[in-house]
Amino acid sequence: MRRFCSVLLGILMIVGLSALTWAASEEAAKLRNKNALSEYSPPETFLSGNFVADEVEPAYIFGKVKDFVKSRSCATAWLIEEGERKRVAAWDKQSGPMEYTLYLEEDCPGKVAFYVFVDRSQADVAQWMQWRQQFHKSKAEPQYGAAKVGFEQAAANGFPVDAELRFLEINGDLSLKKPEDVLVGELKFQPIYDLKQGKAITK
Repeated sequence: MRRFCSVLLGILMIVGLSALTWAASEEAAKLRNKNALSEYSPPETFLSGNFVADEVEPAYIFGKVKDFVKSRSCATAWLIEEGERKRVAAWDKQSGPMEYTLYLEEDCPGKVAFYVFVDRSQADVAQWMQWRQQFHKSKAEPQYGAAKVGFEQAAANGFPVDAELRFLEINGDLSLKKPEDVLVGELKFQPIYDLKQGKAITK
């Protein structure tokens, strides 16, 4: 009888854990549908590239995007909006570099996080700045000039940047916290380069 109870308890625990996982996956599916997101395989240039987590005044360069993915404790998946997928598919590389948005989904029980990245692996620093000028015109240099200088120095020191983490969404709500602060603080994901001091960070 005791053995039967132990087996039954084990089955109930497995079913319970499966239910929790399924509930989280259902929430992730709802958010994917709401945002017209579907799974996508990013290029290796993006995954193997370093990233920053502040668009205008980044203080740090973090390691490879794929190392950040490995640091997550729950199941992850790369997603892209349908409109962005079509834009990437229609992109003619001869017309110049392009930036586009990718979502890293982290699907935890009771919490679905979207880390919203921009793939800028096709552009060097000068082309990155030209992309800003397309949208910000004369405001681009005052707004992004300091970051451009920092990126140029970092690239010369062997730390090029190929991606940006722009936003965080938790359960469908945009986080008001700066992604850079979240990475360094809550997530304990250590940067590899200090843009303000212009040098690598030693562990």
